[in-house]
Amino acid sequence: MKKILFASVMALSLLSCKENRTENAPIVENAVDNAKSSISGSLKSGRYENQIDQIYSEIIKNDKNLKALDDKVQKAGQETQKVLQNYNKVLSISESYYREAEYQMKSITDSLIKKQVETAVKTSAERYNLKTGNIKVLIVQINKNNETLGNLYTAFKIRKTLSEIEKFQNAHPLKTDSLESFIKRQNKLMEELKNIK
Repeated sequence: MKKILFASVMALSLLSCKENRTENAPIVENAVDNAKSSISGSLKSGRYENQIDQIYSEIIKNDKNLKALDDKVQKAGQETQKVLQNYNKVLSISESYYREAEYQMKSITDSLIKKQVETAVKTSAERYNLKTGNIKVLIVQINKNNETLGNLYTAFKIRKTLSEIEKFQNAHPLKTDSLESFIKRQNKLMEELKNIK
């Protein structure tokens, strides 16, 4: 009895798999199906890129203008880091110095010496802040522009890939026939099991 039941379940599973494969065969070529092999390859290598980037990569392979735009956006991001790297380093070291000076001044027990050092550090910090105030404003603007650029490009890629996901959906229509048929076979098998004595 167990062998018959096992054989029935196996036959049912094989039939449903076969039906799903033939029913969902791609009708037209699209960037999503082309990107699927890249996605599975990147998952095997332990590297994951999101679907939108994968699909967009497929789209720009055959479009020189989009490829040039992608290169510009990537280059702009890299240049932002290079431009700000030296400024951020100098600002960070200077601000760290003033924080450490404030902390260490607390350990000075002589009130006259402490007051003199506090005044000197405060004067130096104020001069430095006046000197770098405009630079900090410009750095904030560069970071804001870089963020806006990223937002705009992400939105652009999403808009560009929407038509491809729709082509993919049309190429893989999901019909209820095989699901309903499978449910009928499941129900039949369940009834058979219930009636076994």
